[in-house]
Amino acid sequence: MFNYLPLQWLFLFYAYSFFGWCFESTYVSILQKHPVNRGFMRGPFLPLYGSGGIMMLILSKPFYNNIVLVYIAGCIGATILEYVTGVTMESLFKVRYWDYSDKFLNYKGHICLESTLFWGVLTVVFTHFLQIPIEHALLSIPYNILSIVTMILTVYISCDFMVAFKIALDLRDVLIYMEKAKGEMQRMQKRLDVIIAFKGEEMMEGIEDVKEGIITTVDGISEKAAGIGDMAINIGNGITGGISERLDALSDALEGSFAKVKDKVSSSSAEYMDNFRDEVTELYAKYRIIKERMTPRPIKNFYDWYRNRTILGNPTMASKKFKSSLEEMRERAERLSKKK
Repeated sequence: MFNYLPLQWLFLFYAYSFFGWCFESTYVSILQKHPVNRGFMRGPFLPLYGSGGIMMLILSKPFYNNIVLVYIAGCIGATILEYVTGVTMESLFKVRYWDYSDKFLNYKGHICLESTLFWGVLTVVFTHFLQIPIEHALLSIPYNILSIVTMILTVYISCDFMVAFKIALDLRDVLIYMEKAKGEMQRMQKRLDVIIAFKGEEMMEGIEDVKEGIITTVDGISEKAAGIGDMAINIGNGITGGISERLDALSDALEGSFAKVKDKVSSSSAEYMDNFRDEVTELYAKYRIIKERMTPRPIKNFYDWYRNRTILGNPTMASKKFKSSLEEMRERAERLSKKK
């Protein structure tokens, strides 16, 4: 029992990866009420299930005649595999492709009691029932045919995995850039709020301090600039009531603020407004660069399509650090999908 040649083990890995994809895609499609191509890769394979299937066979072999020990081995082995895989993927890609944070007795969202118990049951069912006909079918395939099929699958799955890995890294970089862009746009908005709010020469003394304080802080205006900004907001009109964490809302607010500043600078006869012209021009140039890079474009190439399909194929994908940005990317992918 479970004595296979290396090539047969590799073929079984691919077979389990395919069966796992069928199970996950069907389950998630039912939950989402529409077809979902589940998984890290775009092809019909989930390597986590392939690894889990091989691991179940290896771990259960010494205890095959003791179902209780097979169950325990399956619980422990599969849970460790799931945890290590989840932590590794989050460390590399900054997102979780599955998240058990809302499950009972979970550990950091990577594993939970429910999945652990399920893995144990699946190990018993798999090793004592499903694997028997699978083994008969495997051993009935001529070895030369098995070799050709396995080589073809190896080339295809390797290419799919390499592309998926590159896209996952690209998604990580986009999320990181979006967070930086939001921080920069928030600083721009706060600076523009102060410029719009200034009403007269009595505030001239605070201009230079504001210009120095606002640009040098990441999360907000320095204490002195904030004080002047609060005074300006109390007497000014058209100031934003709060700064959003969404890129699209920040962009809309900045567009309005730049329009107000343009009108104020062009219509004001006060000399102090001349001090802002160069600064506003520089801020607007920076904003256009950010806007151009982050503006959604139609899907024009394979990598754009692949990244959006990856997001849509993993509806449970989550990230605490990039929650807002990931949600915006998911909404964008859904909009592009509906247009097709």
